[in-house]
Amino acid sequence: MKLFNITPLDRSLEESAINKIDNLTKPKGSLGRLEELALRLCLIQHTLSPELRKPHNVLFAADHGIIEEGVSVSPKEVTWQQVSHFTKGGAGINFLCDQHGFRLVIVDAGVDYDIPAGHGIIDMKVRKSTRNFLHESAMTAEEFDLCIERGAKVVDDIADSTGCNIISYGEMGSGNTSSSSVWMHLFTGIPLDKCIGAGAGLDSEGIRHKYDVLSRAVKNYAGDGSVKSKLAWFGGYEMAMAVGAMLRAAERGMTIIVDGFIMTSCILAASQLYPSVLDYAIFGHQGDESGHKLMLDALGVRALLHLDLRLGEGSGAVCAYPIIESAVRMINHMDSFGDVNVTKYF
Repeated sequence: MKLFNITPLDRSLEESAINKIDNLTKPKGSLGRLEELALRLCLIQHTLSPELRKPHNVLFAADHGIIEEGVSVSPKEVTWQQVSHFTKGGAGINFLCDQHGFRLVIVDAGVDYDIPAGHGIIDMKVRKSTRNFLHESAMTAEEFDLCIERGAKVVDDIADSTGCNIISYGEMGSGNTSSSSVWMHLFTGIPLDKCIGAGAGLDSEGIRHKYDVLSRAVKNYAGDGSVKSKLAWFGGYEMAMAVGAMLRAAERGMTIIVDGFIMTSCILAASQLYPSVLDYAIFGHQGDESGHKLMLDALGVRALLHLDLRLGEGSGAVCAYPIIESAVRMINHMDSFGDVNVTKYF
């Protein structure tokens, strides 16, 4: 597997950054999470004047073999239909990217359809859908390695061509909440039934069936027990590419805005390989999927927003961007008590 060199945050500027934030013309701590965000960005960028450049949202799409077991209400063809829809500009993530100045990048990681060329979709297809992990590994070790490499390449291409330093990831793929639930269970130890939710809209009977399928799949696991083996056995091509993209973004010192349940499971997975990836992450949104808060709690993090979104696509991350931008404007544009004639009042 491709190796990464992700360094923990250099905290040598931390005291200076805190001092700058504390001496802005406000009561200490009165801008709450904005102050936390500003400090995180100072540390990530190793500067007292952080900036946000050319935000991108990368949407990885793929199909999942486990859908054959009836674990999702969304039929498989929805994946390629929505991917095509994204290119026309009328989907949920499109208006959000337009509103907040994000460039949307769409990657075919493993859609079970021959998507025509010439529509602006990056073809990185590994295979038409993963295999059914109830019976066998969803992907081979070689396919997993290829996903990591291709996810990293997407980030390199974006950063090298645009100077982007803040990036979010989204996904499209019927069945990927099943993979996310299993990853969550395996890497947090939270009971599987607490990790499983309605996905795209399962009813209570559907959720019970999903639990039955996934619990049997976990029992059937026949890998070597390594992190990589578990990721390949239960993952999706789009999820593995997102892991590679997150790791490369952290290696390059970029800020990662984490979306909802599925992308949180991806950075959880990435952190099993390289724990320091979490230093570069800002969690944008706590989704409506059952178990997401438990996973955030297991990671020891809080999301910026809780809007009951369950769309995926990177929607929650992009929605959170203006708050991050406010934190940057705060530290760069507010006066300090030393600059103006205001008595320090705390």
